[in-house]
Amino acid sequence: MDVTVLMAMTLDGKIAQHADHFPDWTPPEDKRFFSERTRRAGVVIMGSRTFDTLGKPLPGRLNVVMTRDASRTSPWTNLLFTSDPPRRILAWLESLGYTEAIVAGGALVNSLFAAEGLIDRLVVTISPKIFGTGISLFSSEISMDLELEDVRRLGRDLVVLTYKVVRPVPG
Repeated sequence: MDVTVLMAMTLDGKIAQHADHFPDWTPPEDKRFFSERTRRAGVVIMGSRTFDTLGKPLPGRLNVVMTRDASRTSPWTNLLFTSDPPRRILAWLESLGYTEAIVAGGALVNSLFAAEGLIDRLVVTISPKIFGTGISLFSSEISMDLELEDVRRLGRDLVVLTYKVVRPVPG
């Protein structure tokens, strides 16, 4: 299973100003890019705060929402609430035939996947904004070595950075 963290962030490294910040601060090109990448993967994994900010599942892909609230259920066929840990979620997705999963935050969910060494790639869209304070890409101390795979311009003001996670060589 190929796991990609896909996030928009400000030039000063923030993914939101606060926990309830609606993700409408990125340009349309970023939204199209996000939609294309998550639809291609077929599945997007996010935390319950991220989902609650959106208010409904993203169409055309399976939405997996990580939550500690076991009572949450979904009226939609493309939305699953789960309290399973990341590795179990990925095993389940593989059993359904998925080969790629997009992790779309927030910071806590990103950190859970990173802490277990499950992230293969980070794709970050840098938006021409500065928040000064806010939520970072990860919510805990994370150490990851990265290798730049691609840099491209998206629209007039966006830059998309693609990094591969470099795994330590056992030795």
